[in-house]
Amino acid sequence: MKRKVVALLPMKANSDRVKGKNFRILAGKPLFQWILDALLAVPDIDCVVINTDAKHILLENGLVPSDRVIIRERKAGLCGDFVSMNLILEDDISEVDSELYLMTHTTNPLISSDTIKNALKRFKSCEATHDSLFSVNKVQTRFYREDMTPVNHNPAELVRTQDLEPWFEENSCLYLFTRESFSKTNARIGKSPMMFITPALESVDIDEPEDWVMAEALAMNLSN
Repeated sequence: MKRKVVALLPMKANSDRVKGKNFRILAGKPLFQWILDALLAVPDIDCVVINTDAKHILLENGLVPSDRVIIRERKAGLCGDFVSMNLILEDDISEVDSELYLMTHTTNPLISSDTIKNALKRFKSCEATHDSLFSVNKVQTRFYREDMTPVNHNPAELVRTQDLEPWFEENSCLYLFTRESFSKTNARIGKSPMMFITPALESVDIDEPEDWVMAEALAMNLSN
């Protein structure tokens, strides 16, 4: 059956920098549950596909597969820290047909259902000119190269940071793409993508231990 929107949520058992982070408790619930809850709160998302080598851990944490939550056991050849995420996405796309795919990570726990809805709405309004969408942080600050040469400003002219040319950082929070788009680039970003700015307080990406501390503080604030 072809679905309208399928969310892809890859999840592995191990992580190098923050051990076991996908299943570690963040402000009262496992990390993976934060983004999963946000995805399931979006009516337009038909189902969430979790490609994982940790099905047993998910089941131990009370996750119950259903029509809207599909757990796919990761193929042996796709396990490991150095396997390209594009290969995992390709495997999911080949097995679960959809008009549109939304990809996100467990390590972006604070992305809200409203932001996901807004991204879907924005992309659908621009499909005539764009084949994919990816989320970014908008940054307006003074950058330097390692050799101290300025990148985006003239130190002799002290322009207010809010007046500097904005730069945009891919933040890995959200990706939207079609099967056709993916087939052309073998990647989640197509040939004619568009950027989508996510709210700063929702865009924490947990890669390092200090990221966990920041996410936990924000999550606790939201929970309270």
